[in-house]
Amino acid sequence: MKEKLQSIKDEALKAIEAADAPEKLNDVRVKFLGKKGELTAVLKSMKDVAPQERPKVGQLVNETRASIEKVLEESKKKMERAIREEKMKQEVIDVTLPAKKNMVGHRHPNTIALEEVERIFVGMGYEVVEGPEVEYDLYNFEKLNIPDGHPAKDEQDTFYINKDIVLRTQTSPVQARVMEQGKLPIRMIAPGRVFRSDEVDATHSPSFHQIEGLVIDKNISFADLKGTLEVFAKELFGPETKTKFRPHHFPFTEPSAEVDVTCFKCGGKGCRFCKGSGWIEILGCGMVHPHVLEMCGIDPEEYTGFAFGVGLERIALLKYEIDDMRLLYENDIRFLKQF
Repeated sequence: MKEKLQSIKDEALKAIEAADAPEKLNDVRVKFLGKKGELTAVLKSMKDVAPQERPKVGQLVNETRASIEKVLEESKKKMERAIREEKMKQEVIDVTLPAKKNMVGHRHPNTIALEEVERIFVGMGYEVVEGPEVEYDLYNFEKLNIPDGHPAKDEQDTFYINKDIVLRTQTSPVQARVMEQGKLPIRMIAPGRVFRSDEVDATHSPSFHQIEGLVIDKNISFADLKGTLEVFAKELFGPETKTKFRPHHFPFTEPSAEVDVTCFKCGGKGCRFCKGSGWIEILGCGMVHPHVLEMCGIDPEEYTGFAFGVGLERIALLKYEIDDMRLLYENDIRFLKQF
């Protein structure tokens, strides 16, 4: 029995010495010390040993087990240390290398312009309201005084989901929805994305953004509209900015006007930016049509109001002197990181 145990020990030590990976050391442990290992088999054969010899044989088995476990543990630690040292050599950090740049993004020019407009109007007591981009024809056209067959529908050629549902062509439907609620007075702006089936060029896109404003209260006049837009223009383009109102037509408003501001590049003297006129057109506006008030459940004899609308991209193009609207949507990092 002593010779057999010595043979098992010698075989185990030889296997440990030949192992070149932690997995192989584990295989050695299982083969010699596991539940079905060779030392366990010796213990199971103790019933064939004479009773007086069993204590001595048991002691020899335990000594053999202890010897094998000791060498296994030493080999394991030695192997792990060698693996760790090799890994550290491979993962060494060169502290003299330049650090990696953390590329941090920033707000899009449209977002910067929108936040500026919102800041101005919120400062004047307006509420920012949003609405659905997929809208009923009823809100997008009919409640804005554009009945079926009206020529204004041709000017706002849009994308139809079906005959009753469209992708909104303006954010005015949000104003109609707010007026319907009947919570007066109203002071709101409605920014958002709108859609028209335009060809893509330097000044047009099938998807763009608008900011529309609405005020409904008692005794609101065109003078209130002019004063509001003058304050807005001065806040956005500078305190020296002047405004000019030109008569126009919008189905939603009557009377209506287009608004120009003095060129903030030349101060109104005339330059390439304003095409020599000294003025730049920025938005359309007017007094809310009485029929629109009636359709939204508001008494036009008691309440009046004004509305205005401006293209967000137009503000961004003017403010940052960008000459092609497509640059805003091409996601060219070289362009966007200038803002």
